[in-house]
Amino acid sequence: MTETVLGRLDDVPDGGSAALTLDRDGRSYSVIAVRKDGHLYTYLNICPHRGLPLDLRPGQFLDFDRKYILCRNHAALFRIEDGACVEGPCGSGGFLAVPVQIKDGLIVAG
Repeated sequence: MTETVLGRLDDVPDGGSAALTLDRDGRSYSVIAVRKDGHLYTYLNICPHRGLPLDLRPGQFLDFDRKYILCRNHAALFRIEDGACVEGPCGSGGFLAVPVQIKDGLIVAG
């Protein structure tokens, strides 16, 4: 599988989030990226309840306290560390992770 650069690690502030794009097989996918305590967590930007993007505003996915990922569509909350739903309508129950590596400051999906 070909590696794809999604963006720079510096574009996702620690304690914050960003929207990245994964181009694969002629299609583009929106990806949620959240940095917390020096770790990067990445998931497909798809609400498991409605199948819609979660962004509150472009690239903003966290609740007011920056403790959970918040779905703008129906206010469900998801754990940052594993994408599991902790409150609200959850559909399938959580997010699909996008495996990435950090290489020379770049976020790379393999």
